[in-house]
Amino acid sequence: MKKNRFDVKIDLEIRNLSCWRQEKPILENIGFELGQGKCLLLRGPNGSGKSTMLLCLSNILPYSGDISWLVGDKGGVGGDETEISHLVHFITAQTAMKPALSLAENLAFWAAMSGDDDSRVAGALEKSGLGGLDDFAAGHLSTGQKHRLSLARLLVSPRPIWLLDEPSSTLDAQGDQWVGELIDDHLKNNGMVIAATHRSIPLNRDSTVHTLDLGAS
Repeated sequence: MKKNRFDVKIDLEIRNLSCWRQEKPILENIGFELGQGKCLLLRGPNGSGKSTMLLCLSNILPYSGDISWLVGDKGGVGGDETEISHLVHFITAQTAMKPALSLAENLAFWAAMSGDDDSRVAGALEKSGLGGLDDFAAGHLSTGQKHRLSLARLLVSPRPIWLLDEPSSTLDAQGDQWVGELIDDHLKNNGMVIAATHRSIPLNRDSTVHTLDLGAS
């Protein structure tokens, strides 16, 4: 499977980010910076705002403060979805797959929706541990296999920014290792990863990984 190296410089700057849901503060005055080739793990108990942070970064939830994506020589483009939507994958715990379609058909559909062809589908299935199941209906997969198929979308449509919500949930120890390798490879190719997780992800010690504890008092 061909590698995808991202040569466009991308930096993220967050200043005083706050978000309220149903009149309750979920995030208050959060700030951090992250560059390409780096990973940020969002930690904290349930309700601490890990998923909310990803929704704000995806422009799905309203927020106050500044989210600035610095792309190439451009200035901050925070809050302008049209500027970054083509650079981002947001993968949640929801598989968002069509159960009647085969694995290959699901990934080909996702690639087409993202403006890419299906040339990476076979390689993505193989790398995801689903090789040989190309024509298998997605609805008959186990929970862990469905999650692997969902993450395989990252491989059929290369994007430099990955926003991952609980990427190793429902996976066994072998699956955890695969997620770690997936992220490591992306970072080596100048990608950026922000992942909300309550589980340890086995990442290479050479990878640049930061942690933001949203549960800290």
